[in-house]
Amino acid sequence: MSELPKLSEDLFLNGKVHLFQPVEGYRAATDPVLLAASIPAKAGQKVLDVGCGVGAASFCLGARVDGLELSGIEIQDDLVAIAQKNIEKNQLNSTVRIIQGDLSKRPMDPMPNSFDHVMANPPFYEAGSGHRPPNEIKARAHMEEDASLQNWVDYMLRMTKPKGTVTFINRSERLEETLAALKGRLGEIILYPIWSMNPTGPQRRGAKRFILQGRKGIKTPMKISGGMVVHEDNGDYTALASDILKKGDGLDLVL
Repeated sequence: MSELPKLSEDLFLNGKVHLFQPVEGYRAATDPVLLAASIPAKAGQKVLDVGCGVGAASFCLGARVDGLELSGIEIQDDLVAIAQKNIEKNQLNSTVRIIQGDLSKRPMDPMPNSFDHVMANPPFYEAGSGHRPPNEIKARAHMEEDASLQNWVDYMLRMTKPKGTVTFINRSERLEETLAALKGRLGEIILYPIWSMNPTGPQRRGAKRFILQGRKGIKTPMKISGGMVVHEDNGDYTALASDILKKGDGLDLVL
């Protein structure tokens, strides 16, 4: 492994989580916090964060729910090393385990069919689409290079226990492909749209993100939730977003 990039130390959930992350390149923002908030985990359960980066989603989930066994898998060795620093910084050595691995190669560590909940924030962009960022860490986090979205879906389902939950957060442009990859394999699916600004306000925009959650081996119809708005028209967080991003509250996808 090469020398680690320059790091910043950032606070999440009003200081409950300390996160070292690269000054340049991929940096965790709201997505991993919203993803963590949506996981219906309970004490004693096992959770896997696929493509965990520096561990933001795992640490935020662990701050909300005590007694979890948290694991992460990440292909980039620099990010794995930074995640290990974050484990030590947040004193989670007995709670969080990070594994370096390529999900497209179907590694046997961690063990398949062993997690109550599996979560991921897959790459935003398909291979060959758009401009590849010059920063290597950011490029591999945002662009499909090591594995396709189908690979991510296959791996996540493989790791989940029967009736366990599988949860994605991603850009709306990838929704159709995600649903196609999951067809007939996941039930009780909830589609939860996320708007940056009020969709009926003066700065009308479509939902840029979505959370998609379902249960393995269940066959029931999909539901579309009312979703959430992250910012008020003046740029402040909405009350719901503030409770999640600052207080560390959970997110009920059914509402």
